Amino acid sequence: MSNDRMADLLFPDVKQLPTDMESLYPPRNLPSSAMVTRFAPSPTGPLNIGGLYAALISERLAHQSNGVFIFRIEDTDKKREVQGSIENMIHSLSYFRIPYDEGPDLSGVDQGAYGPYKQSERIQIYKVFMKGLVRNGLAYPCFCDSGDLQQLRITQQKLKVTTGYYGSWAKHRDITVEQAQEQILNGKSFVIRLRSSGSSDRRVLFTDLVKGPMELPENEQDIVIMKTDGLPTYHFAHVIDDYLMGTTHVIRGDEWLSSVPVHIQLFETLGFKIPEYGHIAPIMKQVGASKRKFSKRKDLDGTAMYYQEQGYPGIAIGEYFMTLANSDFEEWRKANPNASFRDFVIDTDKMNASGALLDMNKLHDISKDVISRLTDQQVVDHVSTWSKEHDPELFAFIGKNQEYTINILNIGRTIEKPRKDYAKWSDVKTMIAFFYDEWFEMEVTSGYKLPANVSFDAAKEIVRGFSTSYRFNHDKEAWFETLKELAAELGYAKDMKQYKADPNRYKGHVGDVAMVIRVALTNRTHTPDLFDLMKVMGEHRVLARMKRFMLSSEV
Repeated sequence: MSNDRMADLLFPDVKQLPTDMESLYPPRNLPSSAMVTRFAPSPTGPLNIGGLYAALISERLAHQSNGVFIFRIEDTDKKREVQGSIENMIHSLSYFRIPYDEGPDLSGVDQGAYGPYKQSERIQIYKVFMKGLVRNGLAYPCFCDSGDLQQLRITQQKLKVTTGYYGSWAKHRDITVEQAQEQILNGKSFVIRLRSSGSSDRRVLFTDLVKGPMELPENEQDIVIMKTDGLPTYHFAHVIDDYLMGTTHVIRGDEWLSSVPVHIQLFETLGFKIPEYGHIAPIMKQVGASKRKFSKRKDLDGTAMYYQEQGYPGIAIGEYFMTLANSDFEEWRKANPNASFRDFVIDTDKMNASGALLDMNKLHDISKDVISRLTDQQVVDHVSTWSKEHDPELFAFIGKNQEYTINILNIGRTIEKPRKDYAKWSDVKTMIAFFYDEWFEMEVTSGYKLPANVSFDAAKEIVRGFSTSYRFNHDKEAWFETLKELAAELGYAKDMKQYKADPNRYKGHVGDVAMVIRVALTNRTHTPDLFDLMKVMGEHRVLARMKRFMLSSEV
């Protein structure tokens, strides 16, 4: 009876019972093998790379089992919330192609029947279950302020006992309704604490999806489940949410591993089925000879936004994450070169239990391979979408020269082993800028970058000769024959073998002649195939650039 009075004193406006809440969230009608997973970040800044990794793993586990993936916002800590974080996360999940079945969209509207999906909009739900715990004598109000708790800690330290609010040290564990009422009338704020039945002498045994069998001490602390502002703590809110939303598997960072005894205790106290937990190690960063966790403050490359801004294709990040998730993915990829990485079935038993290193070289290689498999139109579409937000100048050039751009990006893309030039969309502008006359003109105002072994006068002689003999309708074989004949006329060897046999006899070789033509047309010494790029540039542009070179002055 006194418990009922205490519950009504603390929660006078709460009239519903836990069973009323449960009726609003019926069990999901899914096969027994289906997983219901969730990604539940706090909106305290941009989505970090570790969160993105956990989100992808959770999404894959759900969808490969024909289950449900939930995006939930844990926003009860309003002091730490950063404006725009939720929109940033939604945008990141979209960019990296991690689709969720339920959760808020960019317009703020919830998709799904188990919402609201922001914890700040579920406060009344939590209070119903808190009141139920108080009514059953499993939770109570605590009126200790920070000074009281500090003094308690000092006393415990002097006595060399475990610090915290538990057992006989829990001052308000047995507070009466009258005492609580007096404190409230005196304006004292309070928290709600769980009455722990745990003991540090006993162990919690569970099997982690990633780390395997685990053994941790039981929780003996009377943890806070509701703060003085009436908001639930993370520990309490996520248990209620995971139960009502039918979460079956929780994938999260291993910094939460020590909290498992608390969470299991809450599930058991509330009479809920406990989901399976999998704790993944953090993604590490190489710094010099050592590796460390990514820092939110120090490492720009520790955020998902960095990879968006750089223009790594979302699918490339997903592909790379699969190599971190399961060691047998790369073997699977070799056997299934054209399949989507989403066809690979993740096995949590094979996940890396220790910190995986973010290998940027490997990410670059994977990303180049992913981009090389796209069609020219797909590349243009991706670059256009990316540049619209991150490089408006490039976006404008593509818009004005779309067909030309498609032809540029198609160079080397139609053969069995396509060129692998680009690791990210931000590479594209630098690598193709010379094709566009405006950018080319700006670049050559500071001079042409000829190879050191060719003088400017010799280069002009080569370009002059080539511009006379050049025929746009020649096929590649005829074009190269013309180039070799020109080389011979100007004192260059027709091939490298000839040159190596008697280098003193020649000014150079046909490769030097081709390099001069390349520089005159692009001001680069490294480009795609010279014949192919001339075909894309077109006869008028090729002749105009050779004429410009011949009229230029040495800088």
